Amino acid sequence: MEWYNVVLELIDFRSFSNLWFWIMLAVIWSSASHWILGVPNDLVLRARRKGGRHEEDLHDLVRINVGRLLFISRTSGLWMTSFGCFLLSIVAVLGFVYKIEFAQAVFLIFFPLGLVGLLTLGTARSIEADQVQGEELYKRLARHRIYVQLTGMIAIFVTSIWGMYQNFQISPLN
Repeated sequence: MEWYNVVLELIDFRSFSNLWFWIMLAVIWSSASHWILGVPNDLVLRARRKGGRHEEDLHDLVRINVGRLLFISRTSGLWMTSFGCFLLSIVAVLGFVYKIEFAQAVFLIFFPLGLVGLLTLGTARSIEADQVQGEELYKRLARHRIYVQLTGMIAIFVTSIWGMYQNFQISPLN
């Protein structure tokens, strides 16, 4: 095999048959489930186990990130939502109407991430409204993490099924 064939295989723009796409998908969902409300999960576990300074750090970080998320949503949330829906609509039409595989892959990554963003915003609003502290905060963060992980598992499953379907469609065996 010639060296340029190897290079072209590595930079293949067919998303669902490209190893880099699947690595990126795994990293995105791993990061999304590790950083809950901008707080790393290991800090939540450490604060729950050890308390003290770790618990103070967790409460401070949650307070800062909840305030930041809610400030952004209150000042420019409508515009961000409108622009995000506009972009997702464009990508969906390009991908599923005009059959552009790269757009399909982008949609299958960003649509579930948008749902996670809405979940995150809802969790932030409930934490602020109820002024949650201590054990209740740990429970809400854990529940939110489970919802993010479930969303990620469903998204990865749907993406893999769609990717297999796409790969079968272009297969020479078809």
